[in-house]
Amino acid sequence: MRQQIGKKVLLYLFLFLIVGSINNNTLTRIQFENIKNIEISGLNENENINLLKDIENLNLKNIFFLSGNKISKIISSSTLVENYTIFKKYPDTIDIKIEKTNFLAKINRNGKMFLIGSNGKLSDIKLLDKELPFIFGKPKIDEFIEFTNVIEQSKFSLNKIKNLYFFPSKRWDLELKNNIILKLSKDYTRLSLDQAFEFLNDNNINGIKIVDARIKNQIILND
Repeated sequence: MRQQIGKKVLLYLFLFLIVGSINNNTLTRIQFENIKNIEISGLNENENINLLKDIENLNLKNIFFLSGNKISKIISSSTLVENYTIFKKYPDTIDIKIEKTNFLAKINRNGKMFLIGSNGKLSDIKLLDKELPFIFGKPKIDEFIEFTNVIEQSKFSLNKIKNLYFFPSKRWDLELKNNIILKLSKDYTRLSLDQAFEFLNDNNINGIKIVDARIKNQIILND
């Protein structure tokens, strides 16, 4: 029985070597086509074109031996990209689908204006195509992103905010579009934002300029 198994193993190994040799010889004669098409979607026309030029400068060869690392490095370096996927369409096309970052606010850094994206990157203010709140103060970008995540999880939203004020104590004030200042503690939570939102919506606030929500479960008004 063991001799029969041993003979079968030798037979399969012999066949594998023959087939492998044939395939290897065949592969040496195959000439793969170079990449002819790179398709990018998700950004506007000019942004797609600029990214395409950067990728084309890589002088990519055939798609079968393509490593996505170089392409990924270029895409990831763009301040406009939130997420992306790269698909190979054999034999000669690369399809890149991009999810563009969402611009959240404007900020001054060393005397120059930037846009902060939801990807945590700063982009040129010239890309602004909608009204955004301005940040006064010097928060770290990740601190701002964390704060906006809490805002968006609450009943508030960024589109109700005209300006944001960040203090060295890590505290935030919000200036709403109705010109009311909402003061928050440095331990702001979704609950405190929800309570302030409900108060502003359920009460007559004519003449009120400041809504102070820094003390837990309390709202203090100043005219």
